[in-house]
Formats: sequence, structure tokens, C-alpha cells
Amino acid sequence: MKGEQIPHKMLSQDAFSTWMGIEIIESEIGRVKIGVTIRREMLNSMNYAHGGVSYTLADTAFGFTSNTHGKYAVSIETSINHIEALKEGDYLVAECIIEKVNNKLGFNIVEVKRGEELVALFKGVVYRTQKDWEE
Repeated sequence: MKGEQIPHKMLSQDAFSTWMGIEIIESEIGRVKIGVTIRREMLNSMNYAHGGVSYTLADTAFGFTSNTHGKYAVSIETSINHIEALKEGDYLVAECIIEKVNNKLGFNIVEVKRGEELVALFKGVVYRTQKDWEE
């Protein structure tokens, strides 16, 4: 299976990301950009987006990108810095770029933006298995 097609297959099999409303904007080997609009049911008790929304978006971009090399890749460590509060109606874009990859590990950075404004910064490490993605 071609690497740039893998995120589309992953999204088609991902009920949670589909419920979130995540859409793929761009997909290529080593880089994926996805987006989501914050809905009312994603708000916390302070009427801001729950931190899990930006985390989920970043984690999804991370997972999609990590798998574009054609092997199943699974998360082993992640972290996020929430920089700005987010509101209902905000459209977020997460772009993940693989910073370094070797036979077993991949190191990724994800920027989450509202327009041009950086609102969260995520980093993650994946373990790359030997199992190939198939059509």
C-alpha cells in the first residue's frame, strides 16, 4: 500500500476520529495535515475546548504520519503543551512531520494551529513494527 494512502485507510477504520469530525487535508510520506472544528459537545465546564480535543487531533496526526512509511507503528510516548484556550467554532489544523526515523523508532513533532496561531505543541515516539500495511 502506498504510504500517502495509509492515513485515509486508518481514518476509515477509526470510529473515534470520525466522531470527532477529523478530516485529512494533506497526506504524504513523512507528513500529514488534518483538521477539526470544535463543537459544543467538546467544551469543558469553563466553556473552552477540553484539552483532549487538541490532544486527540495531534495524536491522530502523529499516528497517521508514523504509519506512512508502510509499517504498523504504535505510540510508546507522547506529550503536549497547551498554549492557548480554544472555543466552540474554532477550526484547528494539526501538522505532523517525522523528525527522525530508524528501523525501530520514529520521533515526531506536531504543531496544532488556529489559523496561523500555534495553540498546542505535541511530540511523540513510536515503535515501528515489521508488519506491512496492506490494501
